[in-house]
Amino acid sequence: MRIKEFMIPDVISVNEDTTVKELLALLVSKRIGGVPVVSDDNILVGVISDGDVIRYLRPSSRTVFDMFALVMVSEQEKLTDKLQYALKEPVSKMMKTKDIKSLSPEHDLEDALQIFSQHRFKKIPILDDNKKVVGVLSRGDLLRHITIKIIEEK
Repeated sequence: MRIKEFMIPDVISVNEDTTVKELLALLVSKRIGGVPVVSDDNILVGVISDGDVIRYLRPSSRTVFDMFALVMVSEQEKLTDKLQYALKEPVSKMMKTKDIKSLSPEHDLEDALQIFSQHRFKKIPILDDNKKVVGVLSRGDLLRHITIKIIEEK
């Protein structure tokens, strides 16, 4: 069974200049957890997920030790301050660009199962020979397809 038989061809994507605010609005309105990041000519340049945004928003803390007074000062950035700053940032600041796994429409179902079982990815971009995004496959889509096939065959 080939990926092209059950991938989602209507890909929701963003570009590198999309702001985090625009990304979050898109993820919430479409009820999705991540999207491919593409260039103007639809070539994959990265991926971004809700988890990437959460990791970026994690408050950073700094601890300073004064050896003479033995005083410890801890400063923690407020989440609301970081969120206000982050909403204006482009997704390029937090998107994943390395170790992205992708498949072609001609790959087999087993190839997708292998990637999903070995990595914590929620989605796999489907690329044509020119590295353009032509589809996306999520874990849920794969499980739905497998379940439907099992039910139909019984």
